Amino acid sequence: MNTRFERTGPLTELTSYPQWAQDMVADCESTKQVVLDHELWAMMRECTLGEVATTNFMVGIWPFIERFPSYMALNLLKTQYGRSQGDDMARRWLVRNIRVEQNHAEYWLNWAEGANISRETVLHGVAPHGTGGLAAWCEEVSTHGTLAAGMIATNYAIEGVTGEWSHFVYESTKYRESFAPSTRASSLKWLHLHAAYDDTHPWEALEIVSTLLGTKPVRHEVDHLAECVKRSYVNMCLLGDRCMQSWQDQRKMREVAA
Repeated sequence: MNTRFERTGPLTELTSYPQWAQDMVADCESTKQVVLDHELWAMMRECTLGEVATTNFMVGIWPFIERFPSYMALNLLKTQYGRSQGDDMARRWLVRNIRVEQNHAEYWLNWAEGANISRETVLHGVAPHGTGGLAAWCEEVSTHGTLAAGMIATNYAIEGVTGEWSHFVYESTKYRESFAPSTRASSLKWLHLHAAYDDTHPWEALEIVSTLLGTKPVRHEVDHLAECVKRSYVNMCLLGDRCMQSWQDQRKMREVAA
């Protein structure tokens, strides 16, 4: 039986992928929605997040942003040219996009500075307790997981959900106009790039993973990939919780002092 997968439909339509991939995405949807429903994005959008939580967010996620090209490099090390069609696709894609992600680190620092969080604070500040889970998980799965697991957890799951919450925030005129007109475009470049409707990175990652596994992978392989996707979503949600918790703790301390 031929189990090789080659996409024939549109890249950004889920029905173009094997049934196991469609089922996996559906299985993970409710966990993804918890991330999208997090109060952090709504407060950011409405400019009510405040200085403490904004600093927590910028500093807390920075280790993940800074290390993201490294996760891709770790997955690149798992490829072997000529071993399979999936390996060749992954190799080309990872090599091409590692440089792009390096630029995104600089754009993140510009966003922080535009939000009145100094570059020094982001680079050397102490991240809120408990925000390191996302970076640690990505390091773990990119180092020790399979190529498919590493890419599904980072380039599919995290890049995909980040595109959605980024769009939710960026479409807020109130939020965009909270940045100084003279630096608005540069400050919001990270958010703008990730909010783009035509960002194909997560779909390309899903295509690569589908090509690696084919149309009839064994059940435990699919279950493992679904678990990797969910762990990425859960760690992102926990990071948001810890950023907000630090803000809530400081607010309570101010109320007690008053």
